[in-house]
Amino acid sequence: MTDTLTVDELRNFAKTFVAREPDRLKTDGWWRTPLLATARADSRFDELPRIAADDHMLPRDLLPDVRSVIIFYLPFKKELVKENRHGDRPCRNWGLAYVDTNNLIERLSRAIGDLLNDRGFKSALTPATHNFDEDKLMARWSHKHLAHLAGLGRFGVHHMLITPMGCTGRLGSLVSEAELGDHPLVDTREACLHKAGKECVQCIKACPVAALSEHGFERRLCWNRLNENRRVLDYLDDLPESTDVCGKCVALMPCSFKNPVAAYESDNVEQR
Repeated sequence: MTDTLTVDELRNFAKTFVAREPDRLKTDGWWRTPLLATARADSRFDELPRIAADDHMLPRDLLPDVRSVIIFYLPFKKELVKENRHGDRPCRNWGLAYVDTNNLIERLSRAIGDLLNDRGFKSALTPATHNFDEDKLMARWSHKHLAHLAGLGRFGVHHMLITPMGCTGRLGSLVSEAELGDHPLVDTREACLHKAGKECVQCIKACPVAALSEHGFERRLCWNRLNENRRVLDYLDDLPESTDVCGKCVALMPCSFKNPVAAYESDNVEQR
């Protein structure tokens, strides 16, 4: 026996779940209000092996009778991002937030899955992070590429996803048999100022190891730096070995907390 489930219900469920997390952790928490988008599991996702890893899984590989892809974004609080802007190494709180957010993504994904199951719809998911090939440095299930195809955000020059609430956060996703339809949150073709033809590239200047350029992304340079940070920073050595953090390319950028292209277009419309 199945029941209906709306996207608004899922969004409210995610908001409530995240809002309760600080009480569970006995802290102030790291997150602003989450975003959630859904998309039909149609042929657009067949592009994943071309635009992401060549061995990227398709939604139907996780769930044969898949109907929808669900993606959510957990934006970090502005205070945390501002703290991480200083220096060329990540602050301790950035590492703590990374660990807590991985746990939250896993728990929220499973909670959404349980909600779907209670309504009679099967779901499936993959780990929040470290589900990638360490030789290729490419994920076989990329939350960022899924979110791009579903309209939750657009890629920036820094290869991070820029959502309506910016790019300083983390993504999670799952697939379901439920028919949820298309509910995107970004309607601009680009969300990166440089890609939209505007002057910016602040993220390139902020990268401490010059892994970014207007023409590409040196994944190995970035990955080595992430590992090095965990290895050389005493204030991160009590965190899990998987705490691979930096975040300098997203800290206090024009796209940190919003889609700057949408803001630019809105300002131009108002001035006409």
